[in-house]
Amino acid sequence: MEQKNKLYIKNMVCNRCIMVVREEFKKLGIEPIQVELGIVETATPLTAHQRESIKSALNPLGFELIDDKRIRIIEQVKNAIIELIYTKNGDLKVNLSDYLAAKVHHDYSYISNLFSEIENTTIEKYFIAQKTERVKELLVYDELSLSEIADLLNYSSTAHLSTQFKKVTGLTPSHFKKVKENKRKPLDQV
Repeated sequence: MEQKNKLYIKNMVCNRCIMVVREEFKKLGIEPIQVELGIVETATPLTAHQRESIKSALNPLGFELIDDKRIRIIEQVKNAIIELIYTKNGDLKVNLSDYLAAKVHHDYSYISNLFSEIENTTIEKYFIAQKTERVKELLVYDELSLSEIADLLNYSSTAHLSTQFKKVTGLTPSHFKKVKENKRKPLDQV
């Protein structure tokens, strides 16, 4: 099922990353068919020389090619979670385990065990950490009330958002807003 013309790339965590990676491929004369979080698909399989050129172009930008199948699965899980939170605002129609199993095309218990083994945290904790970073971002923008943020990110209540936020950051959302220090983390470091 793994296609030779798909490259898996670590640290592609946002639309800007997609744009940068696409541009680097074009500079190398390789026109990608599709570029999405963590994956670039080309029309034909790449030569060893092309792969080395891509690696050399992407590494200084903080990206790396992933050859290990297990790491690819972890990156797919991370990218699915980031996509869910940042483009779909955490709007799940099914539970997270079913969503990830469908996105990654593996049994959830396998994905969960692999994720815990490699990342030393659970998928649920990673999901909460990413959601917390999104809340921080929205608080810094200061365009939405806490209640609106809770609704946007599908928290059951503002109290639930506040409790989870404090558990992760040690601060209440209102105190976080007052501090005015940028306490956000880059998505690839969450």
